[in-house]
Amino acid sequence: MELQVSIPIDDDGFLRRECPSCMGQFKWHHGPASEAAETAPSAEIYFCPLCGVSATVDQWWTQEQLEYAQGVAVPQFMNELTDELRDAVRQPRDSFIQFSVEASDVADAPAPLVEPNDMEIVASPCHAYEPVKVPQELRGPFFCLVCGAEFAV
Repeated sequence: MELQVSIPIDDDGFLRRECPSCMGQFKWHHGPASEAAETAPSAEIYFCPLCGVSATVDQWWTQEQLEYAQGVAVPQFMNELTDELRDAVRQPRDSFIQFSVEASDVADAPAPLVEPNDMEIVASPCHAYEPVKVPQELRGPFFCLVCGAEFAV
């Protein structure tokens, strides 16, 4: 069973991320930000622009995104499972044994996430094709998302 959960991006196409090391939040561009980004090799690790620590691509979800995904996926999964169980125990009316499947109340899916435009774009000099958004109150130094090199804006 495959379930898809949509996580919103901001008006500039950036997706909120959370560093698994410092827990700081920033945004990276969802999809290639430019032609140079389209031709660049796919990264297996990224560096936090706030603390410089690296992690694999699948470790950057925010706690809110994980909770939202679980809140969306569990009701979908339970409804699908209930339907499959009903189909599996369906028997002719003249059967000696009767089974029934009743679903307990499953929580409603949460309200969709909304992604505010609350950060500013910065780009490292070494990999400018991979800009990030950082909290407006931070002034650096920052670290390149691709190679981890420190830079100032």
